[in-house]
Amino acid sequence: MVKRITNRCDIMLFGALGDLAQRKLFPAFYQLERAGLLADGSRVLALARRDLDTVAVCKQLLESLEQYVKPEEFDRSVAEAFLQRVEYQMLDFHDSDGFGVLNDWRDEPNNELIVYMACPPSMYGIIARNLSSASCCTEKTRVVVEKPIGHDLESSRVINDELGEVYRENQLFRIDHYLGKETVQNLIALRFANNLFASQWDQNHISHVEITVAESVGIEGRWGYFDKAGQIRDMIQNHMLQLLCLIAMDPPSDLSADSIRDEKVKVLKALRTITPDMMESHVVRGQYTAGTSTGNPVPGYLDEEGANKSSETETFVALKVEIDNWRWSGVPFYIRTGKRLPEKLSQIIIHFKPAPHYIFDQDQKHLANNKLIIRLQPDEGMSLKILTKDQGLHKGMRLRQGPLELTFSEAFEAERIPDAYERLLWEIMKGNQYLFVRRDEVEHAWRWVDRVIQNWSDGGHSPKRYAAGTWGPVASIAMITRDGRSWYEDA
Repeated sequence: MVKRITNRCDIMLFGALGDLAQRKLFPAFYQLERAGLLADGSRVLALARRDLDTVAVCKQLLESLEQYVKPEEFDRSVAEAFLQRVEYQMLDFHDSDGFGVLNDWRDEPNNELIVYMACPPSMYGIIARNLSSASCCTEKTRVVVEKPIGHDLESSRVINDELGEVYRENQLFRIDHYLGKETVQNLIALRFANNLFASQWDQNHISHVEITVAESVGIEGRWGYFDKAGQIRDMIQNHMLQLLCLIAMDPPSDLSADSIRDEKVKVLKALRTITPDMMESHVVRGQYTAGTSTGNPVPGYLDEEGANKSSETETFVALKVEIDNWRWSGVPFYIRTGKRLPEKLSQIIIHFKPAPHYIFDQDQKHLANNKLIIRLQPDEGMSLKILTKDQGLHKGMRLRQGPLELTFSEAFEAERIPDAYERLLWEIMKGNQYLFVRRDEVEHAWRWVDRVIQNWSDGGHSPKRYAAGTWGPVASIAMITRDGRSWYEDA
């Protein structure tokens, strides 16, 4: 049983009427209330620019909770109990004079103070300075900001410098919601609590690794943001390099935040730079055209509402990533992510090398590679593909491949799997930073990604087209086929 937090928290939520707060943050707070994990006296100050009062905002929040919380988990009495903790304050985030009202709300100075900036990164420095000018924060204040921070290394440094002028690194919680997923956290347990895998986790036993994050949807009204970011900034730098780090990092000395993050930084430093002459063999950039999704016709990227018809922004990226260290020398990591792919899917596949001497039927030799499949969505779990003898007197020693399956929703059916934001908010309230990203991680990731983007620009690489509802450009298949391999769904 999880123990509730005894320390009371005052939470200032900037951007409280935005999409992130409505879809993710308030439902996560509701679930913590439902589980009895919020301390008595904990409160939320919802901050936004709209001229509303607390009654109107709480009515809107109740409607949002009804919409975004699963029907079987929604309890109106719990929602109303949580909303008793919420107060609304209209605030222009640029108006430093207006921030004085926040001190009036802080009538319990002994409460822990959490500042959550659910707003564009360009606002982080402005809010931080205004909070400082109004003396709203203490040295114990925890400040939560969303990634991606900036659009390149230089801009990320500017934002981090602005935050660093006001807060120390141990006060900053940079959220990557992928790190809050149960399966992602289980990577640490899987690797370092099971010697079966820990002893096999290197270039002597693993041939290659696949990481796929596929989305079946298109832009969904985010054209203004996405066309400036593209898939490499939105997904590769923001999420997928974090997944790669958790797969590839060496064992940390303990489970403290800095021990884990130190090992992730070592991986980022060891990423082989993709040079201009490697672009054709190691990088595929795509953009979807018209096609079908879930059986329905959908427009191409350039035909989406509000589209810039000449946009060269990529909606698909596939990369062959190599890590120059002793553990992973010669082991490629094939990474791909895209929009308008056949299904919503996030998975990691570890391909183990076959036994050095094969004694069974040669026509089944292609089955001899064990695979560990780690599913992040839609159904979180793990599957280890192994070979066993096929059943039946007439089968002889014919082999069959089958899974040792662990589906979290089935294995732990008595336990509800929490959403990533529930876990992250819970850790913030406890003051644990191990699921959050340190500044040097952000900067090393940007440094590596910036080089790829610069190569695109210098070489005039336009995105290759792929029809919506397919697995991306044909070039992404050719990239892995050149190495004598194939993407998992094509195998």
